[in-house]
Amino acid sequence: MRTERPLIQSPHFVIRAVECTDDHGGWSAPETASGAQIVLVRRGRFRLDAQGRELTVEPTTGYLHRSGEEVRFAHPAGGDVCTSITLTGDALTEEVDAVRSPAVRVDARLELAHRLLLRSGADPGYAAVESLLDLLLLALREQPREVSPPGRRELADRAREAILADEPGCATLVALARRLGTSPSHLSHTFRHHVGMPLSRYRNRVRLSRALTRLDQGETDLAALAAGLGFSDQAHLTRVMRGEVGHTPGRVRALLGATSTKPQRRQAAATRP
Repeated sequence: MRTERPLIQSPHFVIRAVECTDDHGGWSAPETASGAQIVLVRRGRFRLDAQGRELTVEPTTGYLHRSGEEVRFAHPAGGDVCTSITLTGDALTEEVDAVRSPAVRVDARLELAHRLLLRSGADPGYAAVESLLDLLLLALREQPREVSPPGRRELADRAREAILADEPGCATLVALARRLGTSPSHLSHTFRHHVGMPLSRYRNRVRLSRALTRLDQGETDLAALAAGLGFSDQAHLTRVMRGEVGHTPGRVRALLGATSTKPQRRQAAATRP
């Protein structure tokens, strides 16, 4: 028996927690994925037949499933718990569909990238895409593929301008890359190389600057502030602001309010007879 639970969803990928409780040594009927997939095991093991090759999949060995390709499974050792990453858009599937071997060597760096990806769901448009690209880079590092060079500073500058201008069609990293005429992977690596931080962090810094301006102007509705700036919810705004500023939005509002009232108090005291 197999159960699936969606963890992170975007127009370009879906990440699911998959749990199998099968216990059989024989092969299942062939299955075909609707999109390219990467499967990483969190607990247990099973057998895979893909591309005419059989392998054991367990926490140190994941597998790649190219779109349209048939695979079979066997569970001679009981059940397992996995993370299934299905790439649903062309922008992220090309590198996976180009590989020749289904096996993915999972070392400590890839396992950490896996865990960080599972924690990036609050920002599926940017942070989750960057986490996924980091995972793909590690998962495919030993596969025959072309790696884009860092690129030109002009591309990073154009991305910054698009984010600063809130250009339409740039709500996600994939959409931004498409607007700039490049791949998400190339844009992500180029931006980090030239700007010194991931696109998601730069975008958050721009949004936090606007949040600080609004709080300084007396904004009190934090939920509306978060929604207006593109955060998933008020909790997301709070996490980002605490990480970058060291204070929650409520505390920042209190600090700015206390600072703005001091001159007024001093002036009032000075005018008393």
